[in-house]
Amino acid sequence: MAKRERVVRMSVEQPLWRALTAYRLLTMVYAVLLFASAYKKFDRPWIAVCYLAALGVWTLATLPKVANAASCTKRFLCADLIVACVGILLTPLADTHARIAAGGPTLPSIWTAGAVLAFALKGGWRWACFASTFVAAANLVQRGEPTRDTLHNVLLVWVASIAIGYVVEVARASEATLARALEIEAATRERERLARDIHDGVLQVLAMVQRRGTELGGEAAEIGRMAGEQEVALRTLVSSGLARPSRISRDESLGALVAAYEVEEPDADEGELDLRTLLAPHAGSRVSFAEPGTPVPLPVPAARELAAAVGAALDNVRKHAGESASAWILVEDWGDEVIVTVRDDGPGIPAGRLDQAEGEGRMGVALSIRGRLRDLGGSAELVSVPGQGTEVELKVPRGSTQ
Repeated sequence: MAKRERVVRMSVEQPLWRALTAYRLLTMVYAVLLFASAYKKFDRPWIAVCYLAALGVWTLATLPKVANAASCTKRFLCADLIVACVGILLTPLADTHARIAAGGPTLPSIWTAGAVLAFALKGGWRWACFASTFVAAANLVQRGEPTRDTLHNVLLVWVASIAIGYVVEVARASEATLARALEIEAATRERERLARDIHDGVLQVLAMVQRRGTELGGEAAEIGRMAGEQEVALRTLVSSGLARPSRISRDESLGALVAAYEVEEPDADEGELDLRTLLAPHAGSRVSFAEPGTPVPLPVPAARELAAAVGAALDNVRKHAGESASAWILVEDWGDEVIVTVRDDGPGIPAGRLDQAEGEGRMGVALSIRGRLRDLGGSAELVSVPGQGTEVELKVPRGSTQ
């Protein structure tokens, strides 16, 4: 199987950058139309024409700069803020004093807020506060004296930019938390899958070597003892797992980033498989197999996992009920779900024994059976009465087997 690295990037703030791009374009057009509607009222309209032409070129040329946090550099932010403040300070030179005193708009008008919002998206509320202060100072200088309207507009830009900056910081923290949670969940599922495979193979062999070595005695007993020690150590490792380093990006400009390794399944895992063909080999002198007369199709991975869970249940029968115990496998296809029942005539499981085994690191039922069914969206129910055997019922809904 070939492995490929799949990178999942999550960014709640990216829509805000797209909104800022649209805002800059619309407010640039608005500033031009606002000037055109009052062209004859300006003392020096040529100043306004030159500035608005430069503003249009700057806005269009810098669209890639406000596409995301990575391309929005500090140098660009400072230059953008200077363009906005220069437009505010040029307003008294182009417009009449009467219009300015009456509360007329500045040359860049509400385009200025876009420059401040870029600071907020890039660096949070502290950067927004910094940019808002310069815009406020430019407005006060342009008006000549602090009026109620001026103070109202300055305060509005200040509060709005700081609030947006704070929201961006909270969104980034939430992204990092979510990414870490997804990473832990993926690592846990992978560890459980490996634990199931180990339990079905290595641990079973080590347990058999220990049991046979003890029965044979002599040097074989020493080998059995060593196998038992390795079994305990491996069970402890499987149940505890290994702490993996985080793959979450620390670069806030990229948003939260999770790198996950995805196994590329072979073509043989595509399509469906008749479950009966996987379970029929279990039939023997001690295992009876009852199946429907028609195929029981399931997606290939789901059929294999369900068959592996049945195999784990039969391993438990041989291990705990003895080689002489009889077992029965019943397959039922109800259309919307498939049910496989494994029953034996062994001594049964004492109450509390499964919880005790799980606490000791023996995860056969927890991982090889219940874990597999949980991953398939199904369930595993175990009923055991001391002296009357054990019954394991495995249910797999067809709508959840992908």
